[in-house]
Amino acid sequence: MTPPASASLLRWRRIPAAVACAGALALTLGACASDDPDEGTNGIGDLPAAEIEERARQAAVDASAVRLSGTVISEGQSYRLDVRLSEEGAVGEVSAEGTTFELLRVGEELYMKADEAFWESEGIPEELETDPAEKLDGKYVRVAPEDPAYEQLSGFTDKETLLDGLLTLDGERETGERGEVGGVRTIRVEADGGVGGAMEVSLDGVPYPMRLERGGAAGELTMDDWGEEFSLHAPNEDDIVDYGDAMIEPRD
Repeated sequence: MTPPASASLLRWRRIPAAVACAGALALTLGACASDDPDEGTNGIGDLPAAEIEERARQAAVDASAVRLSGTVISEGQSYRLDVRLSEEGAVGEVSAEGTTFELLRVGEELYMKADEAFWESEGIPEELETDPAEKLDGKYVRVAPEDPAYEQLSGFTDKETLLDGLLTLDGERETGERGEVGGVRTIRVEADGGVGGAMEVSLDGVPYPMRLERGGAAGELTMDDWGEEFSLHAPNEDDIVDYGDAMIEPRD
């Protein structure tokens, strides 16, 4: 039987009323929600700035791997880095003075690869120009541990040494604003108002350093893929040019 018109009208009038009640309930629940910006985080936002920094540095030491990208300025030289680092080695690119070369370290074995334009460039140390550029184009050059270049180049591939030298702040620490790096919530730690550097530390999960602004405008770096393993393999022997321990011969 068809309901009377008055009953049908009453039923439709109840729908907006129900919606209104649901909206009021949602507002009430929202009002009861916590206003704590650190709710659901790892809790470091409540710590002193110096302790946040220390936890970030320790997290970096404990991590098995990381990808580091950005710019480092040292002794007036600007380097652009994009390297993946682990305890077993590293792989990535380094750019300096308009030239780019690849570095690969597997254990103690260190390899360098660049194109002909790199080897012909005046931007590389003259000691490296020990062979025609066309022979080195696209080849991996094995850098012996005895070679003077080994220490300098391997510094870009040593996770512990590189992070220990980069993750430094200078000056009185204080916490700054909360932000986000790559979708990860962060809290900022500044030294000397930012002049001595600043570090964005993850508020989600392990308190890894996610971004670093080096003091004295000495570059900016992003760190991600913490703990994500990657494979490292030595090049095929056919792709290697081996100079033994005499790759670099000082010129007369």
